[in-house]
Amino acid sequence: AGVSSIVGTAWAFAALKEAGEVVTWGDAGFGGDSSAVADRLAAGVSCIVGNYGAFAALKEAGEVVTWGGADYGGDSSAVADRLAAG
Repeated sequence: AGVSSIVGTAWAFAALKEAGEVVTWGDAGFGGDSSAVADRLAAGVSCIVGNYGAFAALKEAGEVVTWGGADYGGDSSAVADRLAAG
């Protein structure tokens, strides 16, 4: 399936594919490397938002997945239970 939307930070991009997969590239510190959450971005993503240095993806089930610079919100581990699906 093709790409349905593209979102950027200051130094990285994230493409949302029609099948719900996310593909990222660019500076790792600004969200260009999503390998730490790649399994959660492989399918089921409905939209992505980005700020200066991080991305947040909303999944169809209601879960939020974040990555990128921790100073910009890329590390949501402190509130992970509140961002989980269900």
